[in-house]
Amino acid sequence: MSAAIAITGGRVVCPATGHDGIATILLKDRKIAGIGQAEPPSDAQIIDATGLVVAPGLIDAGVFRADTAAANAGGITRMILMPDQSPPLDDPALVAFAQGSGKPDVWVHPLAAATRGLRGEELAEIGLAQAAGAVGVATGRRAIADARVMQRLLAYAHGHGLVVVSHAEDVALTAGTVATEGEYATRLGLAAAPAFAEALAIIRDCRLAEATGARLHIRQVTTAEGLAAVRAARARGVDVTAGITPAHLLLNDMAVAGFRSFARLSPPLRCEADRLAVIEGVRDGTISILASGHDPQSQEDKRQPFADARAGMAGAETLLALGLGLVRDGVIDLPGLIALLSTNPARRFGLVAGTLQLGAPADLVVFDEAAPWRIDGDQFHGAGNTPFNGLPTAGRVRTTIKGGDVVWRA
Repeated sequence: MSAAIAITGGRVVCPATGHDGIATILLKDRKIAGIGQAEPPSDAQIIDATGLVVAPGLIDAGVFRADTAAANAGGITRMILMPDQSPPLDDPALVAFAQGSGKPDVWVHPLAAATRGLRGEELAEIGLAQAAGAVGVATGRRAIADARVMQRLLAYAHGHGLVVVSHAEDVALTAGTVATEGEYATRLGLAAAPAFAEALAIIRDCRLAEATGARLHIRQVTTAEGLAAVRAARARGVDVTAGITPAHLLLNDMAVAGFRSFARLSPPLRCEADRLAVIEGVRDGTISILASGHDPQSQEDKRQPFADARAGMAGAETLLALGLGLVRDGVIDLPGLIALLSTNPARRFGLVAGTLQLGAPADLVVFDEAAPWRIDGDQFHGAGNTPFNGLPTAGRVRTTIKGGDVVWRA
């Protein structure tokens, strides 16, 4: 039994319940025990949140590393883990191990590998993986090239009530490439694929999801054409959602100038028109999940010639601050951001989380939305390589609470 905690004086924002106002939240027995204006019990630990925001703990949907230190510092209480581990999560025992890897400070919700070894050929034991704790099934860093295998995956996942998380790039077009076709890739002589490789994959997978009745989540939609494909599928009744990372909201392909390997990501950065289209996709709700894509690489893997460097970046510790930029720019309001970061991922993956309703798990983040700081990967609490190094931003996590226990205080 954890000690009672009362968080007082903060602006409590919970899209799941519609609450947005100053209130006191009482946490007891690892659950939300009260919310309102009542005086806290005399024996409760008081956390003064005056001038701060109190929200459900963030749920980072689609990380490649379950980095507890980075999650705690970033206000993340749950991580939905991609199956691209070593070895891949294609066995129930591996799924069960991954599920317990972050407890008690962060809960890890694994996505089972769609195919054995993530090779895109033979379906893995999805039903057994679900019984072991998988909350969905994912194709991993690459799409499944064979449409017949993808159709079988969607049909099988539908039968188990699992959402399928897909990587939206046509494998035949993107094989061996490291950038998006355009002026900067041409100038640098980088092997590049057309941006429409994303839309081709989305169109195929949405049509297969429509035929099978499956639920589909496209982890990142980064192009205007890809967004149009998602909107068209939804208009037909397809159960498809779309995600994005701050990198594709804030950076375009100019960031690779000078062969900046820290800006080598997967999918690669797009042109400015696509970046602006993605922001509109957040504004109109086509994109409903904002995730960090946390995939830190070693210095040895990043400080290579651009074509040889591994794709990926650390993102957990900057997720909230970079997301708050959308609020400051008027793209969405603060409750809308919390929905992208917590409420919507919980709903999509069937988690009992993302809400401050009475009886819900006591997973919370307390943050100062205006606190200024400069991003410095060398100061990250977890592994850290970031294309945002040196960027001035605002928004600092002050307290992270997981299951009624304070796991981070700044």
